[in-house]
Amino acid sequence: MTPRLRVSVTDLTGRPVPSHGLGPWLVRTAPTSARGSVSIALVTDAAIRRLNRDFRGKDHPTDVLSFPCDPPLGDIAISVPTARRQAREMGHPLRIELRVLALHGLLHLLGYDHETDQGQMHRAEEKLRRRSGLPAGLIRRESRGGRR
Repeated sequence: MTPRLRVSVTDLTGRPVPSHGLGPWLVRTAPTSARGSVSIALVTDAAIRRLNRDFRGKDHPTDVLSFPCDPPLGDIAISVPTARRQAREMGHPLRIELRVLALHGLLHLLGYDHETDQGQMHRAEEKLRRRSGLPAGLIRRESRGGRR
């Protein structure tokens, strides 16, 4: 049997960084089907803007990007300045916003795509969000007029 999910949290160079317990939380919250390794890079707006431009052709910062990889599950990049702003706007701590973004990124690594599916990612995000006690997930916020 393949080992369960493993999560590391680093900066863009791969050095471990303080993460408010993000890695262990994601391991506990992830769907049981999640297997493999996930690296979460906590980055600046400038770094995520470069990644967004280089990999998606969108020349602006965003909050979270996912990069599937085989055999490990993949990588997630989260902009800490954007997460901090969104946390303030939503009225919750940064650690909660990091969890919302990490969960969203993980679902993309698992093959979900809210831009093309028929609501499957939204339903999965809502289920996991409720189970773990998170406020509104990212897809729900977007559907209520949030920006990405």
